[in-house]
Amino acid sequence: MHDMTIQVLIADDQEMVRAAFRMILDSQPDMRVVAQAATGVEAVEQARRLRPDVCLLDIRMPELDGLEATRLLAGPDVPDPLNVLIATTFDLDEYVYRALRNGACGFLLKDGAPSLLTEAVRAAASGNSLISPSVTVRLLAHMGPHRDRSAPAEARPVSRGRGEPEGLIEPLTQREREVVRRVARGRTNEEVAVDLHVTLSTVKTHLGNVQRKLAARNRVEIAAWAWEHGMVDQSWPSDGG
Repeated sequence: MHDMTIQVLIADDQEMVRAAFRMILDSQPDMRVVAQAATGVEAVEQARRLRPDVCLLDIRMPELDGLEATRLLAGPDVPDPLNVLIATTFDLDEYVYRALRNGACGFLLKDGAPSLLTEAVRAAASGNSLISPSVTVRLLAHMGPHRDRSAPAEARPVSRGRGEPEGLIEPLTQREREVVRRVARGRTNEEVAVDLHVTLSTVKTHLGNVQRKLAARNRVEIAAWAWEHGMVDQSWPSDGG
């Protein structure tokens, strides 16, 4: 991060939304809004030029929507991806899935509390806990097996026919599965370590192995995979183990 200050780009076609986000973020001692954009094209151009720590993108924007902008800034083919945080609503689950696959590292509800905005921006900037338990976990839960029939085709899990969920390069160990379930519930590495009575470095090792086995780029993709394949017990409280 630049001089320990989180530099943020805000892209939204509604001026009032941009103004509200800027007021909230600029009021934080560790954040500064360095650019604003009203279209996806403008957002991509400014993001590439300024390389902010976090790009806060709306999904529905003229010229280029936030999903495509995310792919251009953080997608699989981008050699030095930026941190993209998507502003969305619960009724756009299929868009959330596509944003995730295009490289988004977090999600934010537009009508959420200001504290959620700052929490999500800090998480995206730090790379420590890219999943906000109060936001992204609920969104990912909507992508679980219980809503397969309404999910887009590419969002539906595919069985490998051997009792293993689709997408694995090699099977996960039992401990790796325990880590994945907690990550999918929005736990930080520190919280996972406490839950499982292991060291922080052990958790990081397990996550590294899981990322390799899933060919996942970050913990959000790991969490999405877990929800898609029914690895998270729906009865689990989000604030519990």
